[in-house]
Amino acid sequence: MSWNMGDIFDALGEAIRAATTALAHGDRLYTWGDFTRRTNNLGAQLVARSARPEDKVALYLRNCPEYMETTVACMKARLVHVNVNFRYREDEIHYILDNADAKFVVFGGEFTPLLEAIRPRLPQVRAWIQVDDGALAPFAEPYEKLATTGTGEPLAIRRSPDDLLFLYTGGTTGMPKGVMWRSEDLWRAIGGGGSLLTGEPPVASMDELRARIAARGAAPVHLPACPLMHGTGLFTSFISLTAGGTIVTLTNPGFDPHELWGAVARHRVNTIAIVGDVFAKPMVQALDERRGDHSLDSVIAIISSGVMWSPEVKKALLGHHQGMVLFDSFGSSEAVGFGSSITTATGESRTGRFKLGERVKVFTEDGREVRPGSGEPGFVAHGGAIPLGYYKDPEKTARTFKTIGGVRYVIPGDWCMVEDDGTLVLLGRGSVCINTGGEKVYPEEVEEALKTHPAVYDALVVGVPDEKWGQAVVGLVEPNRGATASEDDLRQHVRARLAGFKTPKRVLFVDSIGRAPNGKADYVAMTRLAEQRLADG
Repeated sequence: MSWNMGDIFDALGEAIRAATTALAHGDRLYTWGDFTRRTNNLGAQLVARSARPEDKVALYLRNCPEYMETTVACMKARLVHVNVNFRYREDEIHYILDNADAKFVVFGGEFTPLLEAIRPRLPQVRAWIQVDDGALAPFAEPYEKLATTGTGEPLAIRRSPDDLLFLYTGGTTGMPKGVMWRSEDLWRAIGGGGSLLTGEPPVASMDELRARIAARGAAPVHLPACPLMHGTGLFTSFISLTAGGTIVTLTNPGFDPHELWGAVARHRVNTIAIVGDVFAKPMVQALDERRGDHSLDSVIAIISSGVMWSPEVKKALLGHHQGMVLFDSFGSSEAVGFGSSITTATGESRTGRFKLGERVKVFTEDGREVRPGSGEPGFVAHGGAIPLGYYKDPEKTARTFKTIGGVRYVIPGDWCMVEDDGTLVLLGRGSVCINTGGEKVYPEEVEEALKTHPAVYDALVVGVPDEKWGQAVVGLVEPNRGATASEDDLRQHVRARLAGFKTPKRVLFVDSIGRAPNGKADYVAMTRLAEQRLADG
């Protein structure tokens, strides 16, 4: 059968007990009855404001219940969710709203000054809808009024599996690109009602989905610690919400690990979504600071995707709760499930090594499939449920989405090798690969080596122009508080673990790597910083 996420949420609204909590945010709790009524109302109110199928709705919000409500309301009304990175500056925000052809903008009151500055350049926006977190902007409508006005009944609307969701991704170069997910492909990509953690297969029909939820008993409770405006936070939340579960969001605008552990205990959270060490390290520190104060016994799994998650930090987390599973997923905005890696108290996985996902292959640049154990690097490719491409960018779509042997694949640009047993070994993103003296160096491998030194909190590795080597490998290191290590100490530490040509020619110390909320680093900006520091001597 064909699938549509709006139809799925209509069915869930009928099947799930109305008193079950759907969304929790501090002291605010919304039941599934509330969630269903409010999303139906919001969808209907957007339609009443002349919204038509395929109109774009931009979400300029931090994590909050209104983010999930607006996203689901878009699905129900056949409108297109557009994520907006709340860390972006004025020109970047204008670019996304303009590039996406946004007709509606749902925003937090804290962003009013920036929007006031760019509104004159966005004449296509029909309505500005403000979440009630401050004085109402003179150009805005109050979100709460839209969510509470109406009968709360399902929209009388016929939907399509081709309805879209946009996920804008920054990538490593150029302006953000809007990844276009069909509703049916998105549903299948997130498991189709099944779960890798529990081993449940996808459901075959809406009736089977209803029956599975009815038989499940306790609903899963999920906490996306990373932003909902990025794929890891949003897609993991879809998985739990479409299982009839609860989504818990944190109230602090910055990441507060003590708030996270308090919310875990209060709401009996089962799964947490993070993005690698940038979240996991503070979580460990918070547990170490208040040993015995935080209860983790409800946690079944912590899920990470997007960046490397070091084994030392995984081990430290398991030291506080040995009963949970640490699930490391290799994915991107363009595909879910390139590979997976599971770490438990009884079994340790190696960083950057994954069990190959279904319909995933590795190809050389000339289109040959890499033979396991050959030692030959290639690009990882996903041939399952994948997006249509990038919005209004046919050239980048053609470069990233390719047909090989009659199968359409997405190839985001990650270099990998395949070991004899089929294990996928992640080398790094081709766009940041360093060519030094004719040898390829993938930054992630060197970064992980640096981060195993006890004095290193975070690290980034870039290539800078060099007369002798073409590019020189340079490490930027954010030290642990109170820790000391010399440049030579860190270079020798890497040299003991990796080939000599991978050892940084220089190691520069910085106050902060400056990772984004999704855990990713700005390699372009940090390369410029390294070049300037080296030029200044």
